[in-house]
Amino acid sequence: MTATFGPGPHTLLLDGEPIAPLAVAENYRDRRRGLLGTDAVDGALWITRCPSVHMIGMRYPIDAAVLDRDGVVLHVTTLRPWVGLTRPRLAASATLEAAAGQLDRWGVRPGRRLAIRRAADR
Repeated sequence: MTATFGPGPHTLLLDGEPIAPLAVAENYRDRRRGLLGTDAVDGALWITRCPSVHMIGMRYPIDAAVLDRDGVVLHVTTLRPWVGLTRPRLAASATLEAAAGQLDRWGVRPGRRLAIRRAADR
């Protein structure tokens, strides 16, 4: 059985333009779980109050973007299951996770700004 995460109810914006469906992990339980227990991700997961992530227990590679409090991308990397992790960065406030290769396809790179369009704001 394949467990796919997403798509979330919100929309991920890159420099103000919509690029993907988005789920947001805002409470402790959702932040701690992240993408664990899934085999794929549809869209992206924005993890609030999360300056770094690890891949212990993950089944597949993912892309991760470390963001400051304004959503400016500080660092982008592809992480492998069980061994990958992002280093905490001084200004980091959140981490965005997506399928491996997806952030490059969307044009997410350091210096660009990501934002959340909440489903209620549409």
